[in-house]
Amino acid sequence: MKILVINAGSSSLKYKLFDSKNFIVLAKNLIEVSDKSKTKTIDSALKLAMKEILDSKKISSLNEIEKIGHRVVHGGEKYSKTTEIEKKLIAEIKKLFPLAPLHNSINLEGILACKKHLPRAKNYAVFDTSFYSTMPEKAYLYALPRELHKKYKIRKYGFHGTSHKFVTEKALQILKNKKAKIISCHLGNGVSITASVGGKAVDTTMGFTPLEGMMMGTRCGSIDPAITFYLSKTAKLPLEKIEEIYLKKSGLKAISEISWDMREIHKKALKKDKKALFTIEIFSYHLAKHIAEMSASTQGIDAIIFTAGIGENAHYVREQTINYLSHFGISLDKKANRLSKEVISSKTSKSKVLVIKTDEELQIAKEISN
Repeated sequence: MKILVINAGSSSLKYKLFDSKNFIVLAKNLIEVSDKSKTKTIDSALKLAMKEILDSKKISSLNEIEKIGHRVVHGGEKYSKTTEIEKKLIAEIKKLFPLAPLHNSINLEGILACKKHLPRAKNYAVFDTSFYSTMPEKAYLYALPRELHKKYKIRKYGFHGTSHKFVTEKALQILKNKKAKIISCHLGNGVSITASVGGKAVDTTMGFTPLEGMMMGTRCGSIDPAITFYLSKTAKLPLEKIEEIYLKKSGLKAISEISWDMREIHKKALKKDKKALFTIEIFSYHLAKHIAEMSASTQGIDAIIFTAGIGENAHYVREQTINYLSHFGISLDKKANRLSKEVISSKTSKSKVLVIKTDEELQIAKEISN
């Protein structure tokens, strides 16, 4: 059986075609979606992906694709497992647009494009929020009137769950400890830190939406909620403008005044640019604080995982972050860290520090293969 996995984003469509027997990747690509590219919509990007798959000669017909897995960011309280996509689910995904404004609508575009162009295949949603169904109430409930949770489902949901699940399961194998207490750090344009025990999530930094928690590429992360009231009353900014600032004009982009991309910031840092150096410092400082906070949920740290673009590649962020955690007895092997080896902790470190390349598409393929 052939499985196609689609990860539709605001600026790209990422796809991988798997053979379900051994999960070998038969075809893959990241197709840019923008006004400046040939593919200006998710629909046109899927058409190009279909052409590339056929051109690869790995399959003779698109009818060989029996299942399609889609990353869907927000599943709310209702969906905690992989679910076949039908009309009812499509309606539910639409209802959740306000909770993941940068993600769910784009995810749905990918779903509808696949239903249109690959009608014989069954489509499945794998939700980022699913991994967090094991979080206890003390971790997910906000200190707000309970009626808001009951009526509007306001609570912490957590995101990047597919990535955290993939790297956590791999870490359990590396550690040879099925009960390990792990803090996983997904550091990309979006950033989240998750605490797990024995592969089950017990807490995480992202919340009701993917805006809470760590500062990110363009998102502010957790700030004093009263700032919203202040900007509305004093600066006379409409809520739509404030939302745009929080989602698209904050984070690394705002602090550095260089870019949302840590790679560009690092280039400036190598030239001793003060704002770039400070941005790396503040990012690492807050990351260490969140890791320390998550350790209260696990009551100890057997391993810290760094994953995704920044996590897998930015040795300078990993070094500064772990330096802030030295009081935990955690330290790095500097050479292993610079080379981004799988195990980068020193021999004397009280906790393992791992760099694990995430593979959300493989995780999705495995989940829908059964």
